[in-house]
Amino acid sequence: MKTIQNQTFDEERAFYGSRDILVKDCAFDGPADGESAFKECADIQAEHCFFNLRYPFWHVHGLKIIDSEMTELCRAALWYTDHVEITGTKMHGIKALRECADVSLKNCDIVSPEFGWSVRGIRMKDCTAESEYFMMRSEHLNFENVHMKGKYSFQYIENSVFENCEFDTKDAFWHAKHVLVRNSVVKGEYLAWYCEDVTFENCKIIGTQPLCYCKNLKLINCEMIDTDLAFERSEVEATVLTPVLSIKNPYAGHISVPSVGEIIRDDERAKGEILIGGTRKA
Repeated sequence: MKTIQNQTFDEERAFYGSRDILVKDCAFDGPADGESAFKECADIQAEHCFFNLRYPFWHVHGLKIIDSEMTELCRAALWYTDHVEITGTKMHGIKALRECADVSLKNCDIVSPEFGWSVRGIRMKDCTAESEYFMMRSEHLNFENVHMKGKYSFQYIENSVFENCEFDTKDAFWHAKHVLVRNSVVKGEYLAWYCEDVTFENCKIIGTQPLCYCKNLKLINCEMIDTDLAFERSEVEATVLTPVLSIKNPYAGHISVPSVGEIIRDDERAKGEILIGGTRKA
């Protein structure tokens, strides 16, 4: 592997088509304002680098980024790229990850609207993220100890697992399919509407009007805080450990709660059972 160290590059397509390169302590910045530094490359490693220009890693096959920084000006940093490992890196440009596959992120700080669209296979551990439309239309996500803040996250995702995470985000998990969220905190409005085959296990769910229009929804030993108008038109099996402000028109299944402030039944199709302290309520 050829090593390039302590240099600055600002030209267009500085390493176009390159293979087996280690760039170390380098900066991609300067008056030429060139983009696409590593387009159509393979087996690239970047350590302690500074990226301040657009589109650095497009169509790269085999990429490692270690202890580096991507600024706000480094937009759309990784597109159409696969077999990626990123550790200890700031990813602060818009649309930083899209149409990629087999991606691992660890100890990264993400500040990036529209991050992670249409990604196939991403492992994220010990990361923080601030984003809007985070991970939309992606599949095979495996998150552990991820703290995320933003809006409209995880929409249309499939086949994913989240463990020991904290999400402060409205409209999360809309239209999600085949998802498990375990030992996590999910705070926000309108959680997981229109989802299918989604399970929350040992989770704390906070916020108004969660879990409506769902199919095959499961809650296993979950807490629900400040939740009203929950489960509207949903097919649900739920064991809830805390009082719920109100439940509205569950379509099918069983909901077990210690108490509920109000049960709303104004839809004749709502046949889901509500059990309060083990006693069925109409």
